[in-house]
Amino acid sequence: MAAPLRLKATGASPGVASGPAYIAEPLAAAASLPSSVSDHAELADAIKTAIRELQDLATGTDPESRDIIEFQIEVLQDPTLAEMADARIDQGENVAFAWVGTLDGYIRELECSAEDQLRARAVDILDIKNRVLSVLTGTPVDDFPAGSIYVGKDMEPSRFLAHDWSAGGGIALYAGSAVGHVALLARSRSVPMVIGAGRFATEAGQHIGVDGDSGLVILQTAKEMATPAQFDHPVTSTVSTVDNGDLRTADGSQVLLSINVNAPDDVDAIPAATTAGIGLMRSEFAVMSLGDAANEEKQFAIYRRLLDWADGRSVTIRMLDIGGDKPLSGLTEMSSLRGIRLLLARPEIARVQARALLRAAVFGNLRIMLPMVTVPSDVEDIRQIYREESSELARRGMLNRIPPIGMMVEVPAAALMLDAFESADFFSFGTNDLAQYLVASPREDADFALYQAQAVPALLRLLTQAVKLAGGKPLSICGDMAADPSRTADLLAAGIRHFSVAPARLPAIRSAIVGLNADGTKAAGE
Repeated sequence: MAAPLRLKATGASPGVASGPAYIAEPLAAAASLPSSVSDHAELADAIKTAIRELQDLATGTDPESRDIIEFQIEVLQDPTLAEMADARIDQGENVAFAWVGTLDGYIRELECSAEDQLRARAVDILDIKNRVLSVLTGTPVDDFPAGSIYVGKDMEPSRFLAHDWSAGGGIALYAGSAVGHVALLARSRSVPMVIGAGRFATEAGQHIGVDGDSGLVILQTAKEMATPAQFDHPVTSTVSTVDNGDLRTADGSQVLLSINVNAPDDVDAIPAATTAGIGLMRSEFAVMSLGDAANEEKQFAIYRRLLDWADGRSVTIRMLDIGGDKPLSGLTEMSSLRGIRLLLARPEIARVQARALLRAAVFGNLRIMLPMVTVPSDVEDIRQIYREESSELARRGMLNRIPPIGMMVEVPAAALMLDAFESADFFSFGTNDLAQYLVASPREDADFALYQAQAVPALLRLLTQAVKLAGGKPLSICGDMAADPSRTADLLAAGIRHFSVAPARLPAIRSAIVGLNADGTKAAGE
């Protein structure tokens, strides 16, 4: 029997799955519509119905998913979209085509953006377009069979959330985005997903496989071929996981293993004793609107919950990495700024988060990490905000503590000058952004994966040099490279001794570490 055809794609969520293919078809505006669908009131009612459906979908879901839905609701509640569609209706367009035309223009604008995160948001607007369109045309978007492999150009977040993934399944996208909401949801729920596969031929119901670890689509011709053996993965390690993330290489060197999370619910199914704590909490995924950014109590509750889970283990919260390719709903100005630059340009946002973190620090081993730092003054300026807010909280009689403040190392200019960052208490390498800036190619560009692979030696050389420049300060790595067991040896050889990865990657990285010596060479007998 011929071996199955393997198509190269890009892994967006780790894991392996196989099942019958479900071929997604785009929802089209109906060529003819009931005569009653003809005025502004119909569109307003359809938008209200779509909002109610999203509110129902949000009921009982986790905060991360709820925030994504609330983002879509906020967009639907923006009167600008309805006004633009109404103007087209006034010019004689059918209401459904007026809605589609309005949203398609918005989608095209996002898809043409130079920023990868903005391009990723195009599918959110597509989701909104299709939901209202389904109400207008009376053609609801159907779910797909449990256990299927979803195949399509992209996937809407609400379709992912409405689907029952308990029976397995996976996602194979012709295009897609690794930084979009669906990829984020897939990683948090351990749903294998690949993107950028290009359009490939398969029939509905044909058994195919998705390998999110290696970035492959396996086209199979029979159900009996859809077995894990087809993916050529090594046997899972039997290394004990109840080790508090405190590992030893084969020759006895200590290596810490922490997790990356996006929301408090991410830790619910993870025993804290299997980790050294949280090496990266991406606060921008839990604080998804300007209203959330202004809500000190909501943020305090999020950070307190994570500290309670950690039970004394380290919890590193990255301040809001917003702006640029990571827009914050409700914040439209300063779109060219991102991370620390936006926080310093909008100190009222930074101060609210600083107060929440200062108060939470009393309840555990909290560390604060600054995003997109470029020069030493970035760290010093934020430190001044923390000193001022700490003094004000104390004046009000509120307990608080200034915890260690470190920085992401994701800008090459910073990586090359770590010895100049005297006010940073620790460093964490963000290899995703570091790689894209190193190769001068946005992560969403079609050629990025090729450039990234060819630039691995350069990235490893930069990491090795940066580790030496760190001057003995605590350092870790939290980007995608940390979660790739084929790179563990290189990272150990570069001097990395603290890995922070998605929870689903803990077993693979744990197994890789204990099978290697501290210099990255294989242990005897391996």
